[in-house]
Amino acid sequence: MGHFSSAFNRLAKSFATKKGRSSDECNGREAAVAMAKEAKRNHFMLHSSGTVNVDGSNNFASVFSKKGQKGVNQDCCIVWEEFGCQEDMIFCGIFDGHGPWGHFVAKRVRKSMPTSLLCNWQETLSQSPLDSDVDFDVETEKKQHRFNMWKHSYLKTCAAIDRELEQNRKIDSFYSGTTALSIVRQGELIIIANVGDSRAVLATTSDDGSLVPVQLTVDFKPNLPQEAERILESNGRVFCLDDEPGVHRVWLPDEEFPGLAMSRAFGDYCVKKYGLISVPEVTQRNITSKDQFVVLATDGVWDVISNQEAVDIVSSTPDRTDSSKRLVECAMRAWKRKRRGIAMDDISAICLFFHSSPSLDQVATLEE
Repeated sequence: MGHFSSAFNRLAKSFATKKGRSSDECNGREAAVAMAKEAKRNHFMLHSSGTVNVDGSNNFASVFSKKGQKGVNQDCCIVWEEFGCQEDMIFCGIFDGHGPWGHFVAKRVRKSMPTSLLCNWQETLSQSPLDSDVDFDVETEKKQHRFNMWKHSYLKTCAAIDRELEQNRKIDSFYSGTTALSIVRQGELIIIANVGDSRAVLATTSDDGSLVPVQLTVDFKPNLPQEAERILESNGRVFCLDDEPGVHRVWLPDEEFPGLAMSRAFGDYCVKKYGLISVPEVTQRNITSKDQFVVLATDGVWDVISNQEAVDIVSSTPDRTDSSKRLVECAMRAWKRKRRGIAMDDISAICLFFHSSPSLDQVATLEE
């Protein structure tokens, strides 16, 4: 962690010196933005369909997104290898916009989240004692301490993003919003933060040698008991339309509007007073040798593909480069088969493999 802290601090101090400012928050934010620009120049950051595999890294990420039949593609993704100049860190995020301005909201949150998280994590890190300075009784306490720093940073980041989005005059997010699912891998630790109904599924090896799925996130739908309780206590409503049995949506107290199919999202300020929140669920998992990869995908995948099917599709793809594209294409075929007459949703996926494959090139871009 020292390498990250020193690199970040050098950049922050350089901005303070150049501009004669002493605000740590402002300088820290500029340092994080500068790191993001450098990552993009060095091809360590991906915003579109393609792959990222930096020399010497165990991580390999495959990304693919396909527009549905509802207009502009409102899904977007990001992968940032060597997150924050840390060789053992990677950030992956997937965002599913909705509403008239949903694609703008999704891209705005995609742009803000990694740099804001980086800034907040560095601030939390600087205020916490180093691991070497703390007499942890057991290794689990040390791991819990690290997780708590990430969780605090994520909660602070998501709260700030939602406030900034509401004040953004260039993007009308009153009737539009986005979900946000992201993970940070730091060595053998992964932190998962979820706002909305996208899903992260881990593929791990069972005792009999087969690959099995482990769902790492909760699909935050309005009919979940704790979500419905919060919405109803805030005078919001949750019900299904007659022509959509089983699809629970969030509605205003006195209007059949907006009908959101998720209970957590950024934006959508028309229902923020009525139970919709942007608070992420933050969890962790320690990667073992049995864990092979994790899939992050929007609900366009999970509406028609099961967790086991997703694991089977990705694991059976001969070339990792094509894994996310093949998963998306399988979901597209499943939509046509299972949901005839219903406009296909935007479909996007990130496949992050935990173990290196020396035969793969550093960066290979796929064509949609």
